[in-house]
Amino acid sequence: MIRVLVADDQAMVRTGFGMIIDAQPDMELVGEAADGVEAVEAARRLRPDVVLLDIRMPRLNGLDALRQLAGPDVVDPIRVVVVTTFDLDEYVHTALRNGACGFLLKDSGPALLVEAVRAAVSGDALISPSITVRLLRHLNPPTAPRTGDGGLSPRELDVVRLVARGATNAEIAAKLFISVGTVKTHLGSVQAKLDARNRVEIAAWAWERRLVG
Repeated sequence: MIRVLVADDQAMVRTGFGMIIDAQPDMELVGEAADGVEAVEAARRLRPDVVLLDIRMPRLNGLDALRQLAGPDVVDPIRVVVVTTFDLDEYVHTALRNGACGFLLKDSGPALLVEAVRAAVSGDALISPSITVRLLRHLNPPTAPRTGDGGLSPRELDVVRLVARGATNAEIAAKLFISVGTVKTHLGSVQAKLDARNRVEIAAWAWERRLVG
């Protein structure tokens, strides 16, 4: 079972996320926190597999709590997915620099929330599609694009293009008429060939080569 801690200052959000988590056959809600201090204390005490962490919370904001739980100086980091109403670029960059395993908007929907938790456990990082596309557009160089297919097969390139557009594994599977398991297999192969750590780096590779219209 994937053990999840939810940290948000709004009781309704905590309840809603808890219901989504408990509805999954492979997940369980192990704790809640109403502010950043509680989040850090609960995470250290319970050692959940994933923490769903809001940014704007009393006593200690989510980014500072994230730094204490998963920052570069943390010896035994905890996987944290930031879930917030605010998609400011500064928040996204700060969160990813400080070890976040994902960055979602609260209106992303239950399916993406669940996929982000599973991605964090598997060592991947999932970012809300709208944020992914906006951030990666900044990486698209004004000069001539980089070239080369990285040794990827045509089908792997199809998967990469959809990743670069912010599609989830389920959406990729539906568009390419393949199973989610096959999508994961393709992504594993792509990561190995490109030496990419996660789907964010795969998407960046695609944008740098202007493979996305």
